[in-house]
Amino acid sequence: MPWKLSTEFTFDSAHTIVGYDGPCGRLHGHTYRVRLELQSGRLRPSAHVKRNIMVADYRTLKWAKKDVEAGGLDHAYLNDIAELGDDTTAEVIAQFIHCHTLQRVREALEAGDDGADLQLKVTVWETPDSACEYWE
Repeated sequence: MPWKLSTEFTFDSAHTIVGYDGPCGRLHGHTYRVRLELQSGRLRPSAHVKRNIMVADYRTLKWAKKDVEAGGLDHAYLNDIAELGDDTTAEVIAQFIHCHTLQRVREALEAGDDGADLQLKVTVWETPDSACEYWE
């Protein structure tokens, strides 16, 4: 793929890993760092520019950075998010961000463009030295 778009952001959230025998089984929080890498075989327009000059709009990619009340993950109690429930490990959060980011990018595409060539890799750092990558 000739283009790879990368962006990073952070969000602060709390969670409990239900059933975990140790400190992570208690309520605690993290400043999560997220890196998104979106590859495409072609350039497209966006909601803000109608020429084929973007892989995707950074605004669309950074949805998770928004406050929980605005549909993001910042300052959320992750266990309250129905799709995550009690499974709030970095692995599950990375998959969740992957799914919702691709969905948002595809929803922003023009009619007739299914985004089949788009490939996304999500990296989530739960601590400065512990990360998980997810891609399909």
